[in-house]
Amino acid sequence: MDSRFSHNLRTREFFISFIDKLTTEQLNEIPQGFSNNIIWNICHSMTSQQGLVYGLSLVDQQIPKELALRFRNGTKPEGFIQEKEINEFKEMLVPLIKKTSDDYDQGVFKEFKPYTTSTGYTMNDIEDAIQMNNIHEGLHLGYAMAILKAIH
Repeated sequence: MDSRFSHNLRTREFFISFIDKLTTEQLNEIPQGFSNNIIWNICHSMTSQQGLVYGLSLVDQQIPKELALRFRNGTKPEGFIQEKEINEFKEMLVPLIKKTSDDYDQGVFKEFKPYTTSTGYTMNDIEDAIQMNNIHEGLHLGYAMAILKAIH
């Protein structure tokens, strides 16, 4: 497996550890000074990966459209996420990266629509999108860790 996907899987393992160790209430808690919670950061990372890699490559995303819309850029937590749904998200985290790695190895990502992020980072091809995704997920892992510290 390409090291970029291995790194992404490591980030996903941290996300899974949060789900495994925290209560549903803790995952949903928005501490003072924050605008989101741990589970939103996890789901946002998952859906953003799909948009950056699949969406910009003009390939069908591997998640339901409603999920992508619910956690896309510019959204915020819109209510309490129940344990059942959290577990469904948890079960998607690793398989989505393994599928992306397989699709990458099989040359699925042939086209790419260049995109510039709000921070000015321009992605011109699938390689840029994979790199940007790892940066993005690392950022949201950091947010989740800060929230964890704030709720304990």
